[in-house]
Amino acid sequence: MALKTKPAEPERVDHFDDRKMETIMGRLLQVGVLLASFVMLVGGALYVKAHHDGKPDYRVFKSEPRALRHVGGVMSGVVTGDPAAIIELAVLLLIATPVARVVFALIAFGIERDKLYIAVSALVLAVLLFGFFRSQ
Repeated sequence: MALKTKPAEPERVDHFDDRKMETIMGRLLQVGVLLASFVMLVGGALYVKAHHDGKPDYRVFKSEPRALRHVGGVMSGVVTGDPAAIIELAVLLLIATPVARVVFALIAFGIERDKLYIAVSALVLAVLLFGFFRSQ
């Protein structure tokens, strides 16, 4: 009588291939845009609710408060429920989405040890950050 043995299970390969990386990057972009859209929708609805009876004067330009020109001011406005700050947060999320993709690409290429693409991703990230943080 022969002993029954289980068939050998195929080896699991836990490496970070290009297809997996592209899938994760695509999901990252989808989630970022959907999150920004949802926040924009909430902020827009709150803004319309707060200003539904106001009459705009298009002859005079009135900018947003200075506090909404910096991330800290936007966050404090979001905490207090300011609709304009919530809309600004949505814009920041939309801008942060491709930046997060570049950061993810940099990490993924680091895991793959692909020096050329690490350098290219680092350069793209440096240009993006320089554009965001340079003094105007």
